[in-house]
Amino acid sequence: MPTPSLTKQALDLDDFLQPSTYSSLPANFFTYLQPTPLPQPYIVAVSTPVAQQFNLDPASLLTPRYVNAFTGNIDILGANPLASVYSGHQFGSWAGQLGDGRAILLGDAIDKHQQRFEVQLKGAGPTPYSRSGDGRAVLRSSIRELLCSEAMQALGIPTSRALAITGSDQGVMRETVETSAVVTRLAPSFIRFGSFEHWYYNNRPDELKILADFVIRHHYPESLGQPNPYQALLSTVTKKTAELIACWQSVGFMHGVMNTDNMSILGLTLDYGPFGFMEKYDERHICNHTDQQGRYSYRMQPTIGHWNTHALGQALLPLIGSVEETQQALDCYSSSFTNKWEALLRKKLGLLTIQNDDKELTDQLFNIMQEDHADFTHTFRYLSYLDNHTSSKDDDFVSLFSNAQAASNWLELYRARLVSEGSQAEERQGRMQASNPKYVLRNYLAQIAIEKAQNKDFSEVQKLLTILEHPFDEQPEHHLYAGEPPTWAQHLEISCSS
Repeated sequence: MPTPSLTKQALDLDDFLQPSTYSSLPANFFTYLQPTPLPQPYIVAVSTPVAQQFNLDPASLLTPRYVNAFTGNIDILGANPLASVYSGHQFGSWAGQLGDGRAILLGDAIDKHQQRFEVQLKGAGPTPYSRSGDGRAVLRSSIRELLCSEAMQALGIPTSRALAITGSDQGVMRETVETSAVVTRLAPSFIRFGSFEHWYYNNRPDELKILADFVIRHHYPESLGQPNPYQALLSTVTKKTAELIACWQSVGFMHGVMNTDNMSILGLTLDYGPFGFMEKYDERHICNHTDQQGRYSYRMQPTIGHWNTHALGQALLPLIGSVEETQQALDCYSSSFTNKWEALLRKKLGLLTIQNDDKELTDQLFNIMQEDHADFTHTFRYLSYLDNHTSSKDDDFVSLFSNAQAASNWLELYRARLVSEGSQAEERQGRMQASNPKYVLRNYLAQIAIEKAQNKDFSEVQKLLTILEHPFDEQPEHHLYAGEPPTWAQHLEISCSS
């Protein structure tokens, strides 16, 4: 792996952490415990932007002391490791108590903007909430989480972050024996919808209020000035959730497991499991082969987001005070999603104004994409290259569709729409290319990197991470990474197993 550049005024490891704010909650919210060591750990990948954000020297993360620290093998000054309890609805059914089954919160870190982040080790061993699990994460899923969380950050989509992956040859059993890994991940908070459900369904109103007050105080202080702070909290979280899912839809991202225990109270993309980016467009696409009923398909994500906010509203009902006030807080979901989705589509199409026939124009585009299963990312990226008048650049766009005439007919409508607002081609192209990525984390790219890493070649993970940090740039030297999946990879399936 090439040595990353040195960060100015880099922190020493012993200055990185301080006791977590979360640990100020009562003792029944979590369990203190130490990570379980892994033998002979080694570095797999490092996110240089995250290291630099927290004033860490990326090169130092390659040293044995850091590798052992971020595997859970040695203590870090300031750490007070704990695992939190929560509950949740899984695939629409109440699952009862869950919790951090393999994630251990080390403490808090302050970034260069003076923002506080929780620092977790995912895969650091069993906790009281592991149920029958071994508390480990495998190399395969850990690579996918690091790559996707950093790719989403670069796409401008709210997400948890990933600092590094460490690995070990210690085996764990999934469908087959795989090797272990630990992801160091960060977020302002890992509190979930299910954190509130836990206390509601256990009829613990005091703890429910303590948690809500904690979240308001540390993350939504503006709610304190409202007539009903808990209603304001629910309204803000509902809006953030709706807008997050609109962002997902705009890049063809599918989470795969939108259970309430995987939904962030801060509106972040959280818990990367069987996710996927849409390739051949199909609104019914299911990225998680465990999801036999398609509950979390692409087209269902906005609906399930709404369902999840209602689950949160149910949990907050005792604090808000009435069904009517709770429903009022939830009513913003549909308009928040629609407004964000339509604004994102206008940016993707390079439109500066709002006109009455915009929805018809976008609906027709998705209809022809659906009929011919056009590549999602290429459809919008190729549009960003088009001139305001017919040219040879049309060919790449039209070639995405087996019905070339339908694609050409839509282009006529699109160009008429551009003319109606006096669009300037060069300026529009620049805006569109800044809104429509050329590079996304296609499953086959991740799979190639994973297979090399399983043979101790981690160079492809680091290379792919670097490419995905600049998804809107042309990067001509890496143009092959923008390609559609090869034949062998067109039916890759991702499950919940990690």
